[in-house]
Amino acid sequence: MPTKRSRKQERGKARSSARKETEHFEPRPVETRNSGIHGRGVYATRAIKKGTRIIEYLGDRVSHEAADKRYEDHDENDNHTFLFIVDKKTVIDAGIGGNDARFINHKCDPNCESEIKKGRVFIIATKNIAKGEELGYDYQIGREKDDPENVDEIYACRCGSPKCRGTMLWPPKRPSPRKRRKKKVARKSAKNASSRSGGRKTKTKARKKK
Repeated sequence: MPTKRSRKQERGKARSSARKETEHFEPRPVETRNSGIHGRGVYATRAIKKGTRIIEYLGDRVSHEAADKRYEDHDENDNHTFLFIVDKKTVIDAGIGGNDARFINHKCDPNCESEIKKGRVFIIATKNIAKGEELGYDYQIGREKDDPENVDEIYACRCGSPKCRGTMLWPPKRPSPRKRRKKKVARKSAKNASSRSGGRKTKTKARKKK
């Protein structure tokens, strides 16, 4: 049976081991704070290597129809949206149960992109990201035939990049009426989200709240 002294030594060793393990934990990779681009933004709290899976895009998972109904009274002059298409059946509404991923701003010259894997959406670093740098991916918000005339003003981009196209919409310029596609409810887009499980590229469209 261990002595009183040996028990103290064991507890001391356990505490020391716990401290060492804690020291090896990496700091949280991102934090949310005010952004110079728009509202709140997400920033790296440490250097992040290209290819790193940074954060999952979380929120309430609903059908497209439910998302439309939820925001049917949404002001068309408001460009704020947390809706993200997963597939033809599912939309993630990060306005309900969402995490920091919903605050990642649009960038025309992004350092991130989205990856859809088994119905989950992850934000992946496409470049090496320095500590303190703001994260951003290309929203590519789809244009619709019933968009208001000032839609480019509503969804103006202020990322400040030399490659800035001036809009979060895709394609960059308003298409001619004959080329406009059948109406869909637009959503905040992800740039060429890759489904690695299938090894093929899929482009998702993020929704504009209607």
